[in-house]
Amino acid sequence: MEVIRDGDPCPHPPEGSVVTIGVYDGVHLGHRAVIAEVKLRAAELGARSAVVTFDRHPAAVVRPESAPLLLTDLDQRLARIKATGVDYTVVITFDEGRSAESAEDFVEHVLVECLKARGVVVGEDFHFGHRRAGNVALLQEMGAVHRFEVEPLGLVAPTGEREPVSSTAIRQALAGGDLETATAMLGRYHEVWGVVVVGDRRGRQLGFPTANVAASTEIALPADGIYAGWYERPDGSVHPAALSVGRRPTFYPDQPYSLLEAYLLGFDGDLYGERAKVRFVARLRDELRFDSVEALVTQMRADVAAARAVLVT
Repeated sequence: MEVIRDGDPCPHPPEGSVVTIGVYDGVHLGHRAVIAEVKLRAAELGARSAVVTFDRHPAAVVRPESAPLLLTDLDQRLARIKATGVDYTVVITFDEGRSAESAEDFVEHVLVECLKARGVVVGEDFHFGHRRAGNVALLQEMGAVHRFEVEPLGLVAPTGEREPVSSTAIRQALAGGDLETATAMLGRYHEVWGVVVVGDRRGRQLGFPTANVAASTEIALPADGIYAGWYERPDGSVHPAALSVGRRPTFYPDQPYSLLEAYLLGFDGDLYGERAKVRFVARLRDELRFDSVEALVTQMRADVAAARAVLVT
C-alpha cells in the first residue's frame, strides 16, 4: 500500500481508481465491508483501490469540546487499512483551512485530479466538506459531470445482531465495559498502543510488577476495571496478561485520570521504554477500593488466576 500525504505527489493512476472516504476510526467490520466493495469494484473496472482518510478526527478541529476519543491512532489506522490490501491511502491534513473547503472543491482536487476516480463507495449517510454540505446526492451530481459512479452502502451489523456497526457504538460499548459488543463490532479485540513508562513501582512492591503503558489521552480505554488480555512486545512476542484500567483508589482516592497497567503472566524482564500493543479480551471485574493492602493482594492473586483461565488453555 502506498501512503500519500499532503505535499506528496499525487498518483494520478492512468487506469483510474475506486475510492472511499472517511475517518475510518477503528477500521471496524463496517469499514472493512466498504473497503471490500471498493476492491471488488476496482477489480471489475481494472482500476486501483484507494482510501481517503484524515490525520485526525475532523471534530477535533470543528468542535474540539465534544470531539470523541479515538479507537485507533493514525499509525494503527494505517496498519489496519494496509491489511485490507488497498493500493493507496491518501492522508488529508485536517486543519482550519481544510475545514473551510467546500465539498465541491474536495471532490475536484482529491477525487478527480489526484486519484482519477472512476467509482466512489461510501456509507449512505456520508457527509463531507464545509459544514458537512456534501452528501451522496452531491457526489452523484458531480459524478455525472466527472464520469465516476457512486455506490452508497447501508450500515452492517455483526452476525446475529441487529444494531449496526459504528465507531460511536463501539466507543459506547467500551465506555460501559462491554467488551463483547466492542469485539463483535470491531471484528477483533480492542487494541491500545503506548510506551511503557516508569510509574511508582507500587505493583512491584506488592509482588505483581506491572508495565505502565502510557497511551495517548485521545485514545478510548475500556471502562475502569480489571481485564484479561494480550500484551505484544516490539519483537512480535505475545504474552498473556492481567490488565488494570483505573485510578487505583486503594492508594490514590482522588486520582483524576485512569492508567493502563499490564501484569504479564510468567514473564520476568525489563519492559521500560518499549512500545506495547495491549489487546483487551475479557472483563473480569470492576475496579474496587480495598480496606487493606492484604485484601488487595489477595484479590490480585485471584485476578491473575482468572486471567490465566481465560487466556491459557
